[in-house]
Amino acid sequence: MNRTEIARLICAKLTSNKEALKSQFLESKDTIGYFFIDDFLPKELATEIYNKFPTTKEAVRKKNLREFKFTAYQMDNYNTLLEEVIYAFQDKRVVGLVSEICELKEVYSDENLYAGGLSLMEKDNFLNPHLDNSHDKDRNRWRVLNLLYYVSPDWTADNGGNLEIWPEGLQKKATTIVSKFNRLVVMTTHQNSWHSVSKVEKDAVRCCVSNYYFSNTPILVSDTFHVTTFRGRSSEKVKDVFLRIDNTLRSSVRKLFKKGIRENPHQYKK
Repeated sequence: MNRTEIARLICAKLTSNKEALKSQFLESKDTIGYFFIDDFLPKELATEIYNKFPTTKEAVRKKNLREFKFTAYQMDNYNTLLEEVIYAFQDKRVVGLVSEICELKEVYSDENLYAGGLSLMEKDNFLNPHLDNSHDKDRNRWRVLNLLYYVSPDWTADNGGNLEIWPEGLQKKATTIVSKFNRLVVMTTHQNSWHSVSKVEKDAVRCCVSNYYFSNTPILVSDTFHVTTFRGRSSEKVKDVFLRIDNTLRSSVRKLFKKGIRENPHQYKK
């Protein structure tokens, strides 16, 4: 299927569930607004997307104190279906429906896939609590929505690798959203939208299609520019100290150099 056909399916699913999704989003809007919807695409298509995912050996490995995962964003290196489904989420009709559900205006997709694309996490992979980078690659628009579409069959809560959001801050309990097969999660991104991914416990790969939407205005009036900012969990006191230092150093670099010392390679170079 091509992106136009997939976008048509996405629009149909969002439209038929729009009021319920609006209600779900409004319940969480005052902290970290989010909604999720299951059985998002036809099962056969969702399975085919999963089957076409690259292996972790074909992806970019990221391992440090902040995270341990694999990403893929140079989409012409992979099966064409994967590029089509990513850009189906960037169809203007889809962007319009999602922004309407979230009551946002002037929302734009990102053809560069800056920090987006494909995400793969295998056993022992994790993503520490963090705030996403506040802007797009050129620092012209604010990052406002994170779209995560999960496609690993039979994924359960016990597998780990689940999305965690922290609506009351890192000292309170996180809300876990299982990375369930054929589930779409949409969440807001701003200076209080702490989120993470729990460690993968099963010898399997959690696969996710990721997109970000941007806007000319931030979600919170109080939002200011920030780099991707990581913290340790409550049980990681020493790690938290090092991550705070790391955040400060990277923020200082970005104050001197708008795009950092080197341009972030995590973008689709067409």
